[in-house]
Amino acid sequence: MTYRRRSIEVDGLATSYLEAGNGDPVVLLHGGEFGAGAELAWEHTIAALAENYRVLAPDMLGFGESAKVVDFTDGRGMRIRHIARFCAELGVESAHFVGNSMGAVNLLADLTSPAPKLPVRSLVAICGGGDIQRNEHSAALYDYDATLDGMRRIVTALFADPAYPADDAYVRRRYESSIAPGAWEALAAARFRRPGLAPPPPPSAQRAYDRIGVPTLIVEGARDKLLRAGWAAAIAGQIAGARSTVIPEAGHCPQIEQPASLNAVLVDFVKEV
Repeated sequence: MTYRRRSIEVDGLATSYLEAGNGDPVVLLHGGEFGAGAELAWEHTIAALAENYRVLAPDMLGFGESAKVVDFTDGRGMRIRHIARFCAELGVESAHFVGNSMGAVNLLADLTSPAPKLPVRSLVAICGGGDIQRNEHSAALYDYDATLDGMRRIVTALFADPAYPADDAYVRRRYESSIAPGAWEALAAARFRRPGLAPPPPPSAQRAYDRIGVPTLIVEGARDKLLRAGWAAAIAGQIAGARSTVIPEAGHCPQIEQPASLNAVLVDFVKEV
């Protein structure tokens, strides 16, 4: 099954998204690396879900073909509110939510907040929620200079298989996405800080997980270069009824690197819910 690209305005902001299938809605939230977007993140996942569900995969604010805007005081909150309004515009009152990396962190941040805004029926967090390690791979994500070599370092950080950074066409595809009008600027600007101000700490895994009351699955990549082994089980252990799983031979984006394994786990989980 193929997906269709659509666009709507959400509170005056252009919002592009992919849609396929019919049935209970599943919302897919992509990661936050330079060049990220719904299609790159979920092109190998949508068809597997669309056989039984209505799949919605938006480009979050600042990414893909959606508006390139930044909130300098509450960037994560703005994206969460935008997705909540996106769901309301499309008549989605309850949905299964799946997030990768930043998308997963946004879901966990919302559901552990005192007043969640997203209409979450179930949650799957893929390689997002643990403490990001400080190493050359995380540096590649944060210090991107909008060059092909810089994008190759990002691809190296995201994937376990060295074939990905060696694939010039794939690297260029991500590079072109990263330099689309406003894309680099929106993500780079979000990391500006006033001269003399200390850099902010990396996202923390410490959250009020006991507030999460929906069926939850935490997914870890066995060869993730950004998160320490065991982080998924540690978080799942703090959520009532949650479970975790590890995808073999996968880095930070199992839905791209090991789609068959990830899709099987994902489809089984949503069916159970």
